[in-house]
Amino acid sequence: MTAPLIPVSVRRLAHAEGLPLPSYATSGAAGMDLLAAVTGSLSVLPGGRAIIPTGLCIALPPGYELQIRPRSGLALKHGITLPNTPGTIDEDYRGEICVILLNTGTEVFTVERGMRIAQAVIAPVFRVLWNEVDDLDVTERGTGGFGSTGR
Repeated sequence: MTAPLIPVSVRRLAHAEGLPLPSYATSGAAGMDLLAAVTGSLSVLPGGRAIIPTGLCIALPPGYELQIRPRSGLALKHGITLPNTPGTIDEDYRGEICVILLNTGTEVFTVERGMRIAQAVIAPVFRVLWNEVDDLDVTERGTGGFGSTGR
């Protein structure tokens, strides 16, 4: 079974000219690589953050979001992650997709034009219909929180 194709309109900004659109690296990949649309090198100091443009604006269909997630290779090799992971691009946002990188490593990390900086995953969005009640059903876990299962 193949995943359904969701049509998404995309507008490429001038600083993304010449860069490929996000794509899936393999036929089974859930995420598409987002590329840095920087005009030169950009350094992210250890402990520092930087906002990286992708040069892309999109129009998602109703009922979907685009989640922006870290790339595991950057996290392992360089300590690069996203502080707001997963980031959410809402269906009604029409501005440029930018990625906030956080350098948790010990070395300066240099972002170059066209570098794969994050991955994007399209996901359905569900709306909540709150049903306020006086009591909730009883479960084995109950109100036990953080670390309460002992695993």
